[in-house]
Amino acid sequence: MSLPIVAIIGRPNVGKSTFFNRIVGGRVAIVEDTPGVTRDRIYAEAEWNGKAFALVDTGGIDPDTDDVIPAQMREQAQAAMDMATVIIFIVDGKEGLTPADEDVAQMLRRTRTRVVLVVNKADGADREALTYDFYALGLGDPVAVSAANMTGLGDALDAVAVGLPDSPDGEEADEDDDSVRVAVIGKPNVGKSSLINALIGEDRLIVSDIAGTTRDAIDTPFESSGRKFTLIDTAGIRRRARVTGNIERYSVARAIAAIERSDVCLLMIDAQDGVTDQDKRIAGLAHESGKGIVVVVNKWDLIEKETGTLERYREKVRKELPFMSYAPELFISVATGQRFRNVMDMAEAVAENRAMRVPTGKLNSLVRDAMLMKPPPSAKGKSLKIYYAAQVSVKPPLFSFQVNSRSLMHFSYARYLENRIRDAYGFAGTPIKFVFREKEGNSRNEAKNEH
Repeated sequence: MSLPIVAIIGRPNVGKSTFFNRIVGGRVAIVEDTPGVTRDRIYAEAEWNGKAFALVDTGGIDPDTDDVIPAQMREQAQAAMDMATVIIFIVDGKEGLTPADEDVAQMLRRTRTRVVLVVNKADGADREALTYDFYALGLGDPVAVSAANMTGLGDALDAVAVGLPDSPDGEEADEDDDSVRVAVIGKPNVGKSSLINALIGEDRLIVSDIAGTTRDAIDTPFESSGRKFTLIDTAGIRRRARVTGNIERYSVARAIAAIERSDVCLLMIDAQDGVTDQDKRIAGLAHESGKGIVVVVNKWDLIEKETGTLERYREKVRKELPFMSYAPELFISVATGQRFRNVMDMAEAVAENRAMRVPTGKLNSLVRDAMLMKPPPSAKGKSLKIYYAAQVSVKPPLFSFQVNSRSLMHFSYARYLENRIRDAYGFAGTPIKFVFREKEGNSRNEAKNEH
């Protein structure tokens, strides 16, 4: 299941961004901070009292005149009602009730989306008194907070968490669902929905040439060669500068959440466009999240071919995505049916690689041989020593190395060890993570290298 969306709406200067930043960065929330520029200031995963959710800041409205505020507020509220599980409606306690607040409240009273009314800037001894006028909005009991002073935030989160599902335990969820979760990701209009429709053999998803048709992450159960899959079609992720509408913001949030809960991501690239900067950003989200990745180059039928075209294109893709050289490439055309049926076979193979375990004895033998072939680096007369290695987890594979000194483990030698492991066991399509611990066992002397 995807995380429920909790959307923040409100007039300019009521403290929406301050409230958002306090929740995701303060002591009151547990935040899963995954790198990726798309998340900046609009999306964060948070948890409160065992309830996980995705918090989305709609951003401030910047109208040219005061007359525009009601119209933009209505648009913002409508987008939130369409996408969110819970809406946090923030008003300004010091300024008091305004016609714009009443206008939006009228819309919110008609929706089935649950609304938490938060009165911000409620400071001092009379903080509760500042909420009285807002009972007239008919949205239930207002919650008095001061985002700037971090007071009342727990009460607001208690109200938000009511009715949200408990955060699932990852291991139990995996045991209950044996399907491979495959997220189809990419910028708008590269053929994501068309691919899923072709795979399942029906037009279950809306397909359009208009970029951004898919606004939500849609799960489709699917079976191929006796193996169960869950295909997740996501909204196309645009560059941050292009994310202008509130619906777009929620769509980006859901696409990122889909990546987080997937096993394998199919990164779809338009063959005519090549690897764009936005493709790199999207690939980075999946890579940093430790997901399996297959690069699917669509519309291959539109490329003029000559001897060596495919290999040259493959090398170009790897040059543009050097941080995920482990990802296999598949060149397809959904329109003509060229090789698209190979997609699920490759996704299954990547999922199996992501769950692969290397026996400890064989791993240590491999590391010893690697050290003999290429001696570890040294500095100031001191050489790196690797005493022991073990794979400590899967999905993605994580290897722990006990060493005499972390400072002697250069990035280049870590990459050399990764290459030796990949030469022996493959791990195609999945990132590999390393952690290095000094023999003394000092927890402060621990570092991670991710590949």
